[in-house]
Amino acid sequence: MNAKYSDVAKARRAGRQPRRQYPYRRSPELDSDSAGHASVVIAGGGPIGLAMALELAGRGIASVVLEKHDTVSDGSRAICWAKRTLEIFDRLGVAGRMMEKGIIWNTGKVFVGNSNEPVYTFDLLPDKAQKFPAFINLQQYYPEEYLIDLIEPNPLIELRWMNEVVGVDPRADGVGVTVHTVDGDYTLECDYLIAADGHRSPIRNMLGLDFEGRVFEDHFLIADVRMKADFPAERRFWFDPPFNPGQTSLLHKQADDVWRIDFQVGSYNINRDEVLADDNVDRMVRAFLGPDIEFEYEWVSLYTFQCRRMQDFVHGRVIFTGDAAHLVSPFGARGANGGIQDVDNLGWKLALVLKGLAPDALLASYNDERIYGADENIRNSSRSTDFLTPKNDASRAFRNAALRLARDFPFARAFVNSGRLSVPCVLDDSRLNTPDEDEFGPRMRPGAACIDAPVSIDGKRGWFVERLGTSFTVMLFTERGELPEGFDNQMAPESVEVERIVVARQAADGALHDVDVLLEQHYDSMPGTVYLIRPDQHVAARWRHFDIEKIRSAARRALALN
Repeated sequence: MNAKYSDVAKARRAGRQPRRQYPYRRSPELDSDSAGHASVVIAGGGPIGLAMALELAGRGIASVVLEKHDTVSDGSRAICWAKRTLEIFDRLGVAGRMMEKGIIWNTGKVFVGNSNEPVYTFDLLPDKAQKFPAFINLQQYYPEEYLIDLIEPNPLIELRWMNEVVGVDPRADGVGVTVHTVDGDYTLECDYLIAADGHRSPIRNMLGLDFEGRVFEDHFLIADVRMKADFPAERRFWFDPPFNPGQTSLLHKQADDVWRIDFQVGSYNINRDEVLADDNVDRMVRAFLGPDIEFEYEWVSLYTFQCRRMQDFVHGRVIFTGDAAHLVSPFGARGANGGIQDVDNLGWKLALVLKGLAPDALLASYNDERIYGADENIRNSSRSTDFLTPKNDASRAFRNAALRLARDFPFARAFVNSGRLSVPCVLDDSRLNTPDEDEFGPRMRPGAACIDAPVSIDGKRGWFVERLGTSFTVMLFTERGELPEGFDNQMAPESVEVERIVVARQAADGALHDVDVLLEQHYDSMPGTVYLIRPDQHVAARWRHFDIEKIRSAARRALALN
């Protein structure tokens, strides 16, 4: 992505309060003759690196975060945070603040041509009995600030501003990291290095690694503008609108009366400077907004779609996450949300390996599962991009026919692709799954992320996913909270924690009351049904009857011990 402030944007933006700056502190290694040591070094202080540090700290693992700048991100970054991401952020402690500040939305509308009526409307949260909405819109720098507020007092995390990784020495038993500061360079030794250093990843380049995949030819212009407008808080997408004929556009509302407008602007050989010229940007934005709405710029940028990833995310003791590992087009909100799923997947595995409770093979499963997730995101993003920017007459004819039919025929709406929005990855075929041996429906199969539902315990209302901790969980469905023999016995290898949740159809002491019977419906359950849930809230196994030996075997498999 090439981004810059236009001169107009610079002038109008000058009155906005700048993002917080954080102090540089001299590192102790600069005054020592020997290298420092950390269990985990995280390169990159964006949302993925910051969330990774908090995730590890919640599991008792210390880390040092190295960020080359002294402030959070600014400008045109991630804004759409999906329901699953909010559930993960809730565990980390920042989802509440995000919900208070962000713009909640569940609805999307697709428009064609100059019609003010949508071709169709879709609801991304048909099941409304959830703690979180389908999405909130919130500028990336806000979640980063919220994460930092939790990191600063945390004794297990050291966040070093203006510390840039300039050298990496991978070894069989750890990684040497050379760090540049204004006071000179120093070396940190670590057991594992997590590269969360963005799509241009210097660490990836230092190791001679690269992306594989597609770079698309069309360019898209982002204009983040501040304005007072009564547009609804929903995703609005246009094909061939009068303000951008022959192309596409997208509108999202953000916090602080900031709106993101995307314009498709043409093929690979356009004149980038000309597109970003103030007069051209003003002309496009004014055509979109009309003559009467006053606005000022927050950020202007020009980007091309990329759908690429590294061949492998785990390279010995160096592990890649977020944009450093994979890139997708912005349509679909799969970039930052996919990166947070990396954090969710890696954190518990790395913690157990560092504690000696699981083998290195568990980290290999991060590689397999998140490549599977990245490929799913790339596949959906590539299909969206191909629909938005047809490459030949046949694909253009197909797109136009789907759009014409979609207004009147529901079947055609499935073919209209304005960006398939981020959903949790179902880890089908993971080596950590125990396949079903009983008859179940497909929804909450092994590999699926747990879906929420309202519950109460001892009369206090809450949400099911809130009850899932940071360890393995055995969930038993009952009529009145009755327990089978052996339910209190050890269910996993020694020293691996297992929590127990009892779900009851009728209120019972100490059990989760399935108040609306939604858990039973979601999980295709009846009294006696048992689920084993991983620390990242993905289903590991399920059975119709309690059998402790089967649970122990599935737990070993989920730990890569089998």
